[in-house]
Amino acid sequence: MLYPAYVHIGDDQHAHGVTIPDFPSCFSAADEWEDLPRMIQEAAEVYFEDEDIPVPAPTPLEELVVNPEYQGGVWLLVDIDLAKLKVKAKRVNITMPEKLLHEIDCYAEQYHMTRSGLLVQAAGQYIHRKQLAVT
Repeated sequence: MLYPAYVHIGDDQHAHGVTIPDFPSCFSAADEWEDLPRMIQEAAEVYFEDEDIPVPAPTPLEELVVNPEYQGGVWLLVDIDLAKLKVKAKRVNITMPEKLLHEIDCYAEQYHMTRSGLLVQAAGQYIHRKQLAVT
């Protein structure tokens, strides 16, 4: 799911610093710009490790850019893999058409995902799109 990350641009002496507004007190840094997505994913995984807190929906970027706390840097939208976050999980039993289940399994295998991971990611993206359409 795409989350906004605020980047404090580094220089020859300082790394690029990152704040993830939707995850309070979650920070990261990287010397190279191309390393930022990996470092942000790692920071998110550590942030939710051993915590029993729900993963919030991303805050719309339009709301964040007007916040005076975020001045002098740049915004980066990062695709955080929510399936890799160690959040409290609950086992559920669902029913669906067999053909759809087969398609889900084929897709998940093709992209090296689990069935559960794919369903969680897809549901999260669907809900987020619906929430954006309402606002």
